[in-house]
Order: sequence, then structure tokens, then C-alpha cells
Amino acid sequence: MKEKDRSGVSMKNVKTISGNIVDVCHGKIFAGTISFSEGKIVHVQEDNKKYAQYILPGFVDAHIHIESSMLVPAEFARVAVQHGTVATVSDPHEIANVLGIEGVNFMIKNAAQVPFKFYFGASSCVPATTFETSGATIDAQAVEKLLKQDTIKYLAEVMNFPGVVHDFPDIMQKIKVAQKYGKKIDGHAPTLTGKDLKKYVAAGITTDHECITLAEAKEKISLGMKIQIREGSASKDFDTFYSLVGTNPNMCMFCSDDKHPDDLETGHINLLVKRCLAKGLDLMRVLKVACVNPVEHYGLDVGLLQKGDNADFIVVDDLKNLEVLKTFINGVLVAEKHKSLIPRTIVEAVNNFKAKKKKVLDFALPLKDDAEIEVIKVIDGQLFTERNNVKPKLDSEHNVIADLERDLLKIVVVNRYEDKAPAVAFMQGFGFKEGAIASSVAHDSHNIVAVGVNDELITTAVNLVIEHKGGIAAVTANKAEILPLPVAGLMSVEDYKTAAAEYTKLNKMAKKMGTVLHAPFMSLSFMALLVIPRLKLSDKGLFDGEKFKFV
Repeated sequence: MKEKDRSGVSMKNVKTISGNIVDVCHGKIFAGTISFSEGKIVHVQEDNKKYAQYILPGFVDAHIHIESSMLVPAEFARVAVQHGTVATVSDPHEIANVLGIEGVNFMIKNAAQVPFKFYFGASSCVPATTFETSGATIDAQAVEKLLKQDTIKYLAEVMNFPGVVHDFPDIMQKIKVAQKYGKKIDGHAPTLTGKDLKKYVAAGITTDHECITLAEAKEKISLGMKIQIREGSASKDFDTFYSLVGTNPNMCMFCSDDKHPDDLETGHINLLVKRCLAKGLDLMRVLKVACVNPVEHYGLDVGLLQKGDNADFIVVDDLKNLEVLKTFINGVLVAEKHKSLIPRTIVEAVNNFKAKKKKVLDFALPLKDDAEIEVIKVIDGQLFTERNNVKPKLDSEHNVIADLERDLLKIVVVNRYEDKAPAVAFMQGFGFKEGAIASSVAHDSHNIVAVGVNDELITTAVNLVIEHKGGIAAVTANKAEILPLPVAGLMSVEDYKTAAAEYTKLNKMAKKMGTVLHAPFMSLSFMALLVIPRLKLSDKGLFDGEKFKFV
């Protein structure tokens, strides 16, 4: 055999795989054999044989924060490949808020240890707002330093949409830098419509994963934006937007945004593909959204089963069950029969954690008169919150306390970068009858957020997180559990099975406390996310996300 074919592709050590080839690029399925060598597809040969298995392009998550899986990138890869995922478009925004460029570099370095295709962006909004305390700042100069790198593929979600609408110099400079280097710009603009949306799009922003309604998504598509249909652990948007796959397949992608380890172990983009097919949507349109569109939009070096492409593909049992039998990346078998073949790596933790333990009195909230208080109302499956005005329950010292009959619980945010007094407010929707939970995963600055039925238990949960310099904790009157997250207070150093098992234990414990939320820890982590309306809590106080000012 010749060492190279006419295109210059190596013909050494050729391997083959046969099956029903699903050629999404040309919209056809045919029986045949794929030959690949040194990571590249060298030949695709059609034949008339009968095969049981199907060969598809691998799935791509078009927008995800790897940190939210509580796994480092190398460990995330080990579980994702089992579900047929070969690549992610990853915003390292979470660790960037904790450690800045050092955190981004940690993600790149850790990811490079495994045969998986991570494509990182330059985080555009670190900190997300000036109304909270973060661990680091990434200014326009730092963004340019990142975007110069070939490993950085895009400018990550521009959450400061008011800044774009009103031409704030810092965010506009970052956008100009991205355009200078020919990098795509991701969006984040919930509820933005009309002339403000047109200005946002005109700035060069090309995607959005934060639509609230179908009408909003359609308006954004009409202006040229691509909609990333999100199904994460807390925000579940599939049912609202899946119809777009049928009506606008060229303008959609699938994404997770934030996905906890127990959900990731269950499935990934493959589940969205299966749900679309169960809805009766056309296979080729679904696979275009799941496999092709992210590759073409971001210019990813991910193969799509064409000659000369990287040998990135998956083998499934059929086109209904879509059980992933094998996953190949650059011609390497990385998963087979629900087992990852990617070896574990050693993780050296990096962190930024300066908070000191708190006292019960630190969380007292005195009320001078009988006025009503503003209350955050969480909505299951949504990052968006509502707001209520409630006349609170007071103790003998005129401090506001939890009222379990009205599902009125105390929420606190503790600055982890400085030893400051915590912010205290109240919320509804968690449903706890006992206990408290706390987490150092608190978007976007990742201070410590906690919710509970009384100050004593909140204090115990918060201090448990502080003691371990990061983690998620659940406590009751007679029990205290924590999953330590020593990597930036965001990620575990354990393998994915251990992390998922520990998370599942804590999640079950939280549900025994009375919550009906699907993912209470994930929901809690977004109660400090100021860029999602309506009412949220930062370490500096209660914040109105619509008026973009403190209450």
C-alpha cells in the first residue's frame, strides 16, 4: 500500500470499521466501510452489505461550563465519551472568576492530558458585574492575551448586555478584540428584544442560550443569531425550544450550560437527540443540530465522516435506541460498551479561598419596623426568578426568621475572597422543612451561598464549606455531609463515579429535608447570578436584575 494517497493523507496502519454510515453533511445513509489512519479518514467506501450497527458523527456540546460538572476537564472527558460526546465548546468562566487567567490555563493544561476535544473561550465578563466580589478580573488586555492563542476559539458569553446596548467601553473593547482575531462571539441576553436586541446583534454577537420564550428565540433567529437549546441540571429548556430543530435546523445547537455529575453520568447530548426523535423530528435535522452546526459555526477541528476529516465518530446500535457502543476520537477508541477507555490523571488543586468561619449572630437580619420584605422566589427548572413582597415572621428580638408554613427560608451569601459580613435575604420555593445546604459553587463569582431553616444550621453548613476551602454541604440537626471541591472551590479531585455518588447522596439528603426541586444545589448556585432576572442576592446585597441595581 502507498504511504500516502493523492491528498497527502497517510495510508500507514490503516484501520477500518463497517456499518450503516450516517452522512449528515449530504443527508444520506448507506452501507459501507470507513478506513482511517493516523487520526484521519482516508477512505469511505459504499457497499451493498447488511449491517446492524450505525456510524454517526460524534456529538458536540455547543456551550458548557465544565466546572459545573464538579469534575476537572480530564475527568469530564472520561464520562462524556461514554455518551458519544467528542467535543465541547467550553467557557471557563467559573474558574476565571476565581483565579483569572491562571484558572483558564489550568483548564487548558488539564484538558490536554486526554484524547478529547475541548474548545475553550476567553471569558468576557469577569467579574460578571460590579455588584459582587469576585476573585479576579479579566480586562480587555487580558482577553486579547487569551484570544491570541490558537487554543482559545471564541469570546465567551457576553452577559453584560446592558453594557453592549449602552456602549460601555470595557465590553465593547473586548468585542473589538474578538473581531480583530476573527473569533466568534457568544451571547447571553435573556428577555432582550426590539431595538436593544438589534443593537446587541449588530455588535457581532452570534449565539444565545438564555431565551425565555419561543417568540424571543424566533426574533433572535430572524436577526441571524443561533439559538443554543439548553438542557442542564437546573435550567431545562428543551420542551420550550425543541420545535426549532424542525423549523430552523441551521440556526440551532444543543448545549448543557451547567450539568452536575449525577446528570452527566446518566447522559449528555445523546439524550436530547433521543428526545427529538421521540417527538417525530427528522433524523438528519436533529443530527445537524447535535453534530454539525457547532463544528461549522466555531470552526472546530472535529470530523464529520468525510474523507480527510479527523476520525471522530460514534457507533450506535440503531437509530431509535441510539445506544452508544463505541466512541472514536482522532481514530482512537476512547469508549466501548458504556466503559471509558481514557485513563485517570493526577490533579494538582489550585484555589483562592480566604473566608474565615462565621458565627450564628453574623446571619441575623433585624427589622426596625413591620414593613414587608422583598423575597426571591425560585422556579424549578429555571434560572429566572420571581419576586414577592411578604410580611415576615420575627423573633423576640425583632430579627426576621424562617417561616416554614409559608416556605419562607433564609438565604445568605458569604464573601470567600475577603473576610466580610455576609449578605442576608429570604426566599421561597425551596420547600425545606428542616436543615440547610451550602455551596461554594455560586454563579458567577463563586462566593458561598446557603439556604436553611435557621441560623444555627446555616452557620454549620457555611463553616463546613469554609473548613474544606470549597464544596457543597448539607446539614440537619444530627447529620453533616460535604463533597469537598478543592480545585477553585468548584471541582473535585475524585473520579467521576465517586464525585457523582457523593453528589447523589447530598442531593437525596436535601430532598429528604423537604425540597421538591429537581436539582436543589444547582438551583441554589444560581441565586447569586445577578445577570439573570428578576431578584438575586450577591455578597453585597439584594439585587434587581431588571433595573440592574440593588433593591
